[in-house]
Parts: sequence; C-alpha cells; structure tokens
Amino acid sequence: MDFRQLEVFLAIAKFKNFSKAAEHLYLTQPTVSNHLSNLERNLDTVLINRSKSNKDVSLTKAGELLYDYAINIINLRENAKFRLGEFKGKITGNIEIASSTVPEQYIIPEIICEFNKIYPDVTFTICRHDSAQVVKGIIDGEVDFGIVGAKIPHSQLEYVNLVEDELVVVTPYNDSNQNTDIKKVELKDLLKERFILRERGSGTRRIIEENLKKENINISKLQIIAYIENTETIKQCIRRGLGISILSKRAIKDEVKHKLLDYICISDIELKRSFYFVYHSQRLPSPLELEFQKFVCNYFA
Repeated sequence: MDFRQLEVFLAIAKFKNFSKAAEHLYLTQPTVSNHLSNLERNLDTVLINRSKSNKDVSLTKAGELLYDYAINIINLRENAKFRLGEFKGKITGNIEIASSTVPEQYIIPEIICEFNKIYPDVTFTICRHDSAQVVKGIIDGEVDFGIVGAKIPHSQLEYVNLVEDELVVVTPYNDSNQNTDIKKVELKDLLKERFILRERGSGTRRIIEENLKKENINISKLQIIAYIENTETIKQCIRRGLGISILSKRAIKDEVKHKLLDYICISDIELKRSFYFVYHSQRLPSPLELEFQKFVCNYFA
C-alpha cells in the first residue's frame, strides 16, 4: 500500500467515477484501475463496487472502513510537507469550499483574498450548492469546508457562527428618498409593489416565505413579476425599474455606496439570519486545512 494507491482510492470515492478520478489525478483510466487493483490485492479485499462500465461506482463496507484512515494517512503526509514548506518558506495546496449563493458572492471572496496575502501559493476551488448539498459534500469528503445559512445537525459536523446577515427591501436609487438615515416601511405597504423573487429553494426565499407565513400572508399575494436565480441579475432588473426585491444587505453594499440602489427596512418583521462555517469534526485535517480553519474563525471573531 503506497500513497498513490490511496490517492487513487480517495479520488474514486470522491467522484464515484473512474474517468473523473483519472482526469482529476492527471492519469489514464487504465492506470487508475491498476492502482486500485494493486491496493485491493495488497489488502486482500474489495474496496469498490464496480459497474460493468466502471462509470458509476460505490464503496464496499471495507472501502467505507478504509476511507477515513486513507484521508488521515494522506493528511499526515501533507502535514510533513507543510512543515517542510514552512521551513523552506513556501506553502502550497488547494482548498475546496462549497457554499450557498450569498456567501459565495459576498463573503468568500473577502476570505480567500485575505488568506492569499499570507499564503500566496495556495489555490482555491469554489462551488455553489444549497446547504443540504454542502453538508453532504463535506460528509462524503467531496469538499473541505462549507459556508451555509442554515444548520443541518449531524454528529460529524462542526458549525462556527461567522456573521449575521440582514435582508432588506431593495429599490432603485432616488435622491428624494435620502432625507432620513433610517428608512422603514410596513409589510402591508409592500403588497402593492411589483416583486422580483429568488428561485424556490434559495435560503433568501425560504426566510421571506417563513416570515410572511407568520403574518398570515401567502407569498402568492405579492405581485411577482419575475423569479430569478442570480442575485446580480436581480440587482440589474431593479436598477432598470422592473420591480423591487428582498435581498441580503451585503449583496448591495457597493451599489448603495455608489448610489445605484437603495434599501428600506420592514418595520414590522425582522429578516435576519446567520452564516456558518462548517467542516468535518472527526477527520484529521491537513495542516493547510487547519490553518485555513483557524484563519476563518479568527477573521470573523
């Protein structure tokens, strides 16, 4: 059993596909199959359930048992490389982060840019998923970290409260509305406005629906002109007068600063949520992952 065999095994477990594992490792598919076969022969057990085409695979019970050990073995090796890298003055590696839309667009860029100032040779892979998919990806070992807007309890996960987020009513900028620092409106006054909403399943949409329900207002009572997935597209539509929307205050910070958009708070409901940094609590992290984990927690402390 050697490191390359374990890396191949982990890649197959991660991508559940021989071709994708080969592509990720810059190997040919026959080479990947050969490494796995040698590992299984050395351990005298079958680790992967193979389909006829080798396209869709899953871990056997033995494979599930080996999985966490393999991660810890590889991370121990990375620990040695990391310390030697510190000694030589150069730290490299890749960090994979999954998150929902708002953190991906308005929180993660700030984090990775600041971390890059400390470790300029570290690379990042960022992917967007909803909270449930982020949690599944961390448990399955597909991503290192996640930033989510909802806690999904799991015995293998650790959640760290990062920042609070407020949702506000976003409107086009109007000079005549700048006479007061605090602009508020009652919920009933919004029912006559044309609304642009996020897609079904988004965290922002869920919070809006939950708070409307508390006020015995069905979301169908809103005059909805469009359902749009992308927050940047929604902001452009608001600027052009298509309608108003309820968005994260973080998402409009630059537009408010440059007088492109404005916002109003709803006086009779409070639209707030927290974003959480989430990671696997029972796997030995690589030293680079540990450094990033500490950095994120301290950055928002």
